[in-house]
Amino acid sequence: MQILQLIIPSRSSIAHLRFVFSLFLMPVYLFAYSQAPIIHIGYAFLAFLIWHLLAFPASNGYNSYFDKDEDSIGLLAKPPVVDISLYYFSLLLEIFAFLLGLIISWEFACAVLLYGIMSKLYSHPATRLKKYPVVSFITVFFFQGAFIYWSTYAAVSGLSLFYGWNLNFMIAGLICSCLIGASYPLTQVYQHAEDSRRGDYTLSLLLGYKGSFIFSGFLFAIAIVLSFFYWERAGILSNFYFFLICAAPIFLFFNYWFYKVGQSTRNANFKNAMLMNFISCGCMLIYFGILALRASRLLL
Repeated sequence: MQILQLIIPSRSSIAHLRFVFSLFLMPVYLFAYSQAPIIHIGYAFLAFLIWHLLAFPASNGYNSYFDKDEDSIGLLAKPPVVDISLYYFSLLLEIFAFLLGLIISWEFACAVLLYGIMSKLYSHPATRLKKYPVVSFITVFFFQGAFIYWSTYAAVSGLSLFYGWNLNFMIAGLICSCLIGASYPLTQVYQHAEDSRRGDYTLSLLLGYKGSFIFSGFLFAIAIVLSFFYWERAGILSNFYFFLICAAPIFLFFNYWFYKVGQSTRNANFKNAMLMNFISCGCMLIYFGILALRASRLLL
């Protein structure tokens, strides 16, 4: 009975898993799906379930358990108090993610396991990579971007992770990393007081308010350049121009928010950060979602 109480999540624990937050990483999955040379629908469905309903929420929950945030965090304006069920349930989700990953391949299962390990190193007090601005950025930049793209591409295709390594394959992963990296400091820009109180020296604290926006804009610009080279090499420049159209609302709100923060740092708040996230996520979901639909021959 006591074991069941530990692994059955409370309402607080469910909230901290932040399933909706997984939407922000869905464009990476959709991009990998759209570029896969072969699509195995069963594997594609399973990979989506593993990442977005198990691995990512487990990472969110594990991180929240050790952060014990009192101020606003992603999608939770007033985060509820965490309890021990969050810790054990997040581990249970990761075990399920690994076991289901074995159905696709041992390589994909190991990729899921490695992602879970890195999320623990990022959050756990013994290692707490989150305290180190450059190391934490590189961890998120790689493991939520290129790593997810490359492992998902292989899983969806039913291919080995060691297959298909060419320049365009690597560029696609870097595009994902740059898009993820561009949003990273902006997800921290409203948490300076909370992070300082907890002893986490985040990238946004290192860069400051203005520096966070400049760094974010620089990475997004790199993503645009890489996208041009990717689609030029693929001979489909129309996809690049479509990317620019979809990215226009992100560019407009980003500059508006940067201007408002320049007027007062109080505008670097939870509401604006979440609005930035939803606009960015929505635009990229439209872009990569349409690419994925074309790959499925549902949209001609």
